[in-house]
Parts: sequence; C-alpha cells; structure tokens
Amino acid sequence: MTLTFEVIMLLGLLGNLKGITSDLVASECVLKLLNEGQIEFINKSEPQQLTQFAAHFISNTDQAQSCNFATFLPMEEDTPLQRAEWIKYLGVFANMETRANQVYDAIKENYMCLRKAAASKTTSFKPTVAWMKYDNGEWSFTKDTYKLKLVEDAGGENIDNSINKYTYNTSIPDDLDEFHAILFTVDVVIDETNTSDPVGYTLSTFLQNIDFDDQSCCTFLTNQSLWRYDKRIQNNTTLDWNDGAVSQPQLVLADLIEAFFPSGNYTTSYFRNLAKEGVVSITPQMCNRDTSIAMEPTIIACN
Repeated sequence: MTLTFEVIMLLGLLGNLKGITSDLVASECVLKLLNEGQIEFINKSEPQQLTQFAAHFISNTDQAQSCNFATFLPMEEDTPLQRAEWIKYLGVFANMETRANQVYDAIKENYMCLRKAAASKTTSFKPTVAWMKYDNGEWSFTKDTYKLKLVEDAGGENIDNSINKYTYNTSIPDDLDEFHAILFTVDVVIDETNTSDPVGYTLSTFLQNIDFDDQSCCTFLTNQSLWRYDKRIQNNTTLDWNDGAVSQPQLVLADLIEAFFPSGNYTTSYFRNLAKEGVVSITPQMCNRDTSIAMEPTIIACN
C-alpha cells in the first residue's frame, strides 16, 4: 500500500485520484470508482505511464524514482497518532493544510479522550494482553512499538514486559511448555497470524496452532477474548487495517477498549472476536456516500 485511500477521502480529494498501481484496495468507494472507470489501474512495470500524473506516492524508497514521485511512509511511525499525522504531509501537496490540521486535531482529541476514559477503567482491572502471531511452527510476540502503545493506551498491559524472549518453537517441548505457561497468565490475545484464507481462519485454527487440548486452562479462552484485526477485508487478501486503521487510530483504540473492557453495546470497526465473528467482505456496493464530498472522521463518544 503506497497511500492510504482514507486519507484522500478525509481531505475530500478522491476526485483527484486518477490512477493507482496496486490492486490492494480496501476502500469500497475507491473500488466503486475503479469499476466506473473514474480511476485507472496503472501497470507500474511501465513507468512512462506515471509521467502523466502530478504526483505519484510511493512507499518503496528503493525503486527508481522520477521527479513526480513522493514518499508516503506512515507505516514506519512508532505511535498511532504519528501515523495519522501524515495527513498533514498530503495536505501540503494539495494546498489543504487547514483541512488536514482540522481532521488531525479532531482525531487526536478523540483519541486522547478515549485514552483517558480507558485509564479510568483500570482502577479495578488491568488486562494482560498478548499480541502475537504464528509462522512456520513458531509463535512470536510483537515488537511493533505502535501496537504496544495501542495496548497501553487502551488500558491494557503488554505481556512483552515480562518475558525473556519473543519466539517459541512448538516442535520443541521446552519451548511449547514455556509458551503455554505464558498464555496461562494472559487475559486477552490478539492473533495477527498471516493467512491466505481469513474466512477459514477460525477458533479451531488458532487452537490447533497453539497446540492446546483444554480450552478451560486459559482466561482468554474461557472468556472468549481472542481477537484478530482482519474484520474488514477485500478479495480475501487486502485488510482495511492497512488503510482506514492507519488514518483513524481513534477507531482502533475504541475497538481495543471494547476488547479489554467489554460493554456489549459497541460494534468494532477493525477487530473481530475470533470465537464469535467472521470477516466482512468489502465490495463497491458498500460505498453509500457522495465521493465528491470530504469524509468526516468518525468521533467515538468517550466518558
């Protein structure tokens, strides 16, 4: 993903988007405009086609660059708000600094309000959270700073602060025992295991990967507090987590607060409870707004 499409919509610039070089699209309105021919798919192996555009935003800084190339790298930032603040960078290119500042300020204010509300919930309980993934027989805990920050801001405590290593091989008995011992202390698990079939990734898949026979052994399993951030997905491959969740971190924070302190009356945007929910497939028909009008950030009530 070279440019988060939601940033474009927050600025009201979707009508200025004329071409894309990636088919990894998780925006229903961009998909709609693609289908209608208002946005063109450009083959990036033919760089001469890119010269027709005033600006071509990229995230791969190793590729050969032309004078109209502009680097867009929110994914490399260490905090959720820093990632969202890249809207100001894009605003400069479109002479929309005022709009960009307004949007960011609204997002930041809501994020900080939600963080304060989450902090007030920890007086009686502060859940221990494990953000982890499975790959080729090994489980590892996240080292991504912005994810650890999200857990803290949502009122949780990262398991990473209390373990000596991050990777555990399930084929090594001592590793598996140590990994299981850690999970016994966990209240919430966020499973970010990559999969080619998110629809088919279910609770049974997770249990098979962690090699647990008894679901009653762990708090996060008995309380059904097992989450993934692949709730919104397009074509079974492209997660909205890499688009909308970057631009509006207040929604991510609200999701995690609901995961850590369930109210039962909040519908999450990006996270799904693996024990209770499937994925939502993004389609062009889901675009029900006027794409010529700037989209307002979603403000979550906090108290």
